[in-house]
Amino acid sequence: MSVLARIRSPLYRNSLFLMVNSAVTAGLGFFFWMVVARIYNTNDVGYGSAALSAISLLAALSLFGANITVIRFLPKAEKPNDLINTCLTLCGLIAIVIAVVFVLGLDLWSPALRFIQRNAIYAIAFIFFVIVSTFSTITDAIYVAKRRANYVLIMDATYSLLKIPLPFLLVLFFRSFGIASSLGIAVAIAVTIGLFVLVPRAQKGYRIKPALNRNLIGNLWRYSIGNYLATVLHSAHTWILPIIIINVLGSTQNAYFYITWVLAGLLGAIPTATANSLFAEGSHFEEDLQFNIRKALRFTYLLLIPAIVVMLLAGGWILSLFGSQYSINGTALLRIMAVAGVFLGVNYIYNTILRIENRIKELCLIYAFQTIAILMASYLLINRVGTIGVGYAWLGTQFTVSLYVIFNLIKRYRLKYKGYKDKKPQANKG
Repeated sequence: MSVLARIRSPLYRNSLFLMVNSAVTAGLGFFFWMVVARIYNTNDVGYGSAALSAISLLAALSLFGANITVIRFLPKAEKPNDLINTCLTLCGLIAIVIAVVFVLGLDLWSPALRFIQRNAIYAIAFIFFVIVSTFSTITDAIYVAKRRANYVLIMDATYSLLKIPLPFLLVLFFRSFGIASSLGIAVAIAVTIGLFVLVPRAQKGYRIKPALNRNLIGNLWRYSIGNYLATVLHSAHTWILPIIIINVLGSTQNAYFYITWVLAGLLGAIPTATANSLFAEGSHFEEDLQFNIRKALRFTYLLLIPAIVVMLLAGGWILSLFGSQYSINGTALLRIMAVAGVFLGVNYIYNTILRIENRIKELCLIYAFQTIAILMASYLLINRVGTIGVGYAWLGTQFTVSLYVIFNLIKRYRLKYKGYKDKKPQANKG
């Protein structure tokens, strides 16, 4: 197959769009954080990034696995519009409840963020941002499910561009909350464009309206709740770590950590994009899963290895663009996380296989081990060695998970090969 033909295949095409999207949003995101680092002091960056982490955490909790359900079932849904609107309505209601409870209980779970609770405008805006962030994830899932990953790029690039000028204005009124507000307002505009323009193009005849189809909720509940638990377990450490660090080490160290974490996250964007595309292809054509797994692994490491090398060689210089202190305090952590990137590709692909084959229990166990190990090890280490302890916890956990994954993939291929050999003589007899 020619290179052009490979790129035109849905798996590669959607993977490329998702990776380009990650590169564009990451590039614009770095520029955004460079702007923020220049006009906000490190304390404000620390508080603002912690608020953003809280919004992301609550949005993920509000999804209840709806994004995974959309990718898995929308391609063959009998009532696709009902499925989309039911997911949006249900998750929107859950987001309101969860966000209100979080704001009211800030004294208990994050005293450092009490400034949100003490200002009515901040509190209302925070709840609104949780809702639109929830909707943003669902709309992205719709595009992936309909194999229109180019719309993910359009929507995410729109919000990434919109958020850049906002800190200059919002710093005057909201101080550290201006950072969260910049992203929240930009996401709200992009989601509006998505729901009223892009989603109707991806799903013909779609119109947004409140809906709660009880039959759909009942049929999809079991699959959704398992994937919801898996998603929360998978990403919980990402959102909880900044909150732990700001409460243990202070806002300044959290600022250095968060910028480094965002930069290291670019490596994870590569296997994430391929895994999402593999998930969509597996939902359309389950009989081709084995072939697509091999394609996805090759494609992931073709791009991941050079990215890791670049991060190891130039990561410190990139961090210095945010300020010399960010480079001084973050380069060692970034290099450790770059090394850990070697294990991300195979881990992400295997997790997607489990989703396609509905082996959610195993997926939840992997994610539970990963999150508990990272959070416990990080908490113990940051008190001794600072934020670099998160890097050691991340590297050790990803390596351990990859040993389990590689063992299972080898066993899977051996069984497939044995089955092929057992069937072949019978076919020859016929």
